[in-house]
Amino acid sequence: MNPLYCRTYQFAYKTVAHFLSWRHPLLLEGENSLAELPDLLHRQSIQNVLIVTDQGISELGLMDSLLEGFTNSGIQYTVYDKTLPNPTIDTIEDALSLYKSSRCEGIIAFGGGSPIDCAKGVAARVAQPGKTLAQMKGQLKVRKAIPPLVAIPTTAGTGSETTIVAVVSNSETHEKYAINDPVLTPHFAVMDPLLIVNLPKHITSTTGMDALTHAVEAYIGRSNTPQTRQWSREAVKLIFENLYETYQNGNNSKARAKMQRASFLAGRAFTRAYVGYIHAIAHTLGGFYNVPHGLANAVIMPHVLEYYGDAAHKPLAELADLVGITHLSDSEEVKCNKFIKAIKLMNEKMDIPETISSIENKDIPIMVERAYHEANPLYPVPRILNKKDLETLYILIKA
Repeated sequence: MNPLYCRTYQFAYKTVAHFLSWRHPLLLEGENSLAELPDLLHRQSIQNVLIVTDQGISELGLMDSLLEGFTNSGIQYTVYDKTLPNPTIDTIEDALSLYKSSRCEGIIAFGGGSPIDCAKGVAARVAQPGKTLAQMKGQLKVRKAIPPLVAIPTTAGTGSETTIVAVVSNSETHEKYAINDPVLTPHFAVMDPLLIVNLPKHITSTTGMDALTHAVEAYIGRSNTPQTRQWSREAVKLIFENLYETYQNGNNSKARAKMQRASFLAGRAFTRAYVGYIHAIAHTLGGFYNVPHGLANAVIMPHVLEYYGDAAHKPLAELADLVGITHLSDSEEVKCNKFIKAIKLMNEKMDIPETISSIENKDIPIMVERAYHEANPLYPVPRILNKKDLETLYILIKA
């Protein structure tokens, strides 16, 4: 794909984005903020909701206090807890059937990125009953108001509680794609750090690196605004200061709250400034091998940042200065390399591998095609890569 065409497309989309209606969710924040949700829904006259979650959350009892609050407030609820990692079309359609049969008026996503993606998929289908999920793939294909949507993240990584994105997997073709539309932004979000104090270490680490990927890809891309730069910078600083602490000391609710804020800010940043080849490649690994998205991003990120070369030196050098790992005498290239090295060190300290061994050579050609067409012409990356570049990256990630 011609790089000039890609850049022209990206400029046009950035221009159009300026005129779109961007919703920012009403936030309930802080310890025990979850308890405020029943009253909020009652004030909004929402009396019957579908709760989209997964079996792990149901079995842990994380929703028990919320369900009790709904009962006390006279709010009816139906629970769909069959969401799997990388939610599929079938999963979303099952949840949609339950939404309709229960005559629900709103949707609550309770969990990590997968339940929130599933809930957004349901919301898109409610808004556009005549369209399949595949027909809404890509940009601005929903375009109609969704039912009231509440996101309650139980990880600090995806930022889905503030993004316009729903990521869907096709279990038959192994394709993983995004539906992007500002109408998919949740109306309300609950960021209660007590929900994530007992998050397992491996989920803390990979979801935290997912948030870092969002912030970094947004910052180094070419569709930034002063506001997205600010959000990205604050997110990167919070992650460098708090991620390893939450990994080591999961009960530190203050650090957990700061990671929630970092995830939220990074989500806001990439919603406007977009992501890049890290995500395009990660989506293929999720589709083919069910690699958790945060883990894929964490492994891929250093490889792609190095591959960009001098096209990314300046913004990565700025981030290196921001987190205090540089000297005044360092060149941009040295600062950039220090930042990438710091990412590798964080991965190593949190037992995140350097490569993904499950990649099979026979799958690389089709994954290259899918990553290439996801990223180009939309993603405003520092350097436009061709299919040969992407093939090289898959081999590096597999090595």
